[in-house]
Amino acid sequence: MSKKKVLVLTGGGDCPGLNAVIRGIVKRAKKEDDWKVYGSIEAFNGVLKDSPEIVELNNKNTAGIHVKGGTILKTTNKGNPLKFPVKNDSGEMEEVDLSDELINKLKDLGFEAVINIGGDGSQTISKALYDKGLNIIGVPKTIDNDLSGTDFTFGFRTAVQIATDSFDKLVSTAESHHRVMIMEVMGRDAGWIALHTAIGGGAEVCLIPEIPYDINKVVERINKRYRKGRGFVNIVVAEGAKPKEGTVSTIENDELGRGHVRLGGIAYQLSQQLKDAGCKADIRETVLGHIQRGGTPIAFDRVLATMFGVKAFEMILEGKFGEMVAYRNNDICSVSLEEAVSQYNYVKTDSFVINTARGVGISFGD
Repeated sequence: MSKKKVLVLTGGGDCPGLNAVIRGIVKRAKKEDDWKVYGSIEAFNGVLKDSPEIVELNNKNTAGIHVKGGTILKTTNKGNPLKFPVKNDSGEMEEVDLSDELINKLKDLGFEAVINIGGDGSQTISKALYDKGLNIIGVPKTIDNDLSGTDFTFGFRTAVQIATDSFDKLVSTAESHHRVMIMEVMGRDAGWIALHTAIGGGAEVCLIPEIPYDINKVVERINKRYRKGRGFVNIVVAEGAKPKEGTVSTIENDELGRGHVRLGGIAYQLSQQLKDAGCKADIRETVLGHIQRGGTPIAFDRVLATMFGVKAFEMILEGKFGEMVAYRNNDICSVSLEEAVSQYNYVKTDSFVINTARGVGISFGD
């Protein structure tokens, strides 16, 4: 008797813990005699290629991968089947809806179900494909922690640990030179990484998208730290932070199929704003960038990712399609994809985390 087939894919930005999810799925599936697990290379791109790029996943090629960063299945943020970049008859690139073709291919290849590991963009795709009749389950992945429906996404805590380790190093050099150090972290439109790093690292100032800052308030805080020209200040700024009556800093990008604009440059923008506002201190900028995405996931994320992988496969056995694995109130459960993508997971400005930061004297420039 032929075995049932499940397809696993990783989409969007890479993230510590992706391989642990893949391994968890494979190991759990191994306990069932009638299932085989496959992986699509570079998200849905592997399925949509003229010659599908799909590999069987087993205990041998997934052994030990839970400690590795990145994803053995590779990933892309330019593979949305609903807006897939293709070359038209005139030789120009345009976005085309290939979702029906994708679903038909998956049926022709004999897949009973799909597990889509990804963030808000990926799960929005999952919801659209489920609405078209595809048996699909989501697993929440993003270092930004910006996906609603789950208390935490795997990868977030590793990113915070990397950012905090980097911040600790900047503190000592800031103190040695009496400088203002600005460290820019990722997070897109949510300030979770910046906020947790600021508390963990002991920042004086934390600027996040949810609280537009007044540059004069930031200068005031800096000046309080300096006496007779001596002192130092460490600032954590989220890439999506913006001044009051200002806009976010973006990097020009015209890539078709890319779901988000590229954020970046706020550290240098903030540095110039401080100088223009009369800040006399010596200022230096550090942009962590993709360092936050790389390397070995910390133990928390390995455990969470493994639990997500096991749960995802068990949801297939239970027929819970159109749902996403979630971590809520210290329990692994599931929520509908509709609920998971219904709203963006912003930092609430009256949350206990914000109150904690204010309680230890961190300024948000407001």
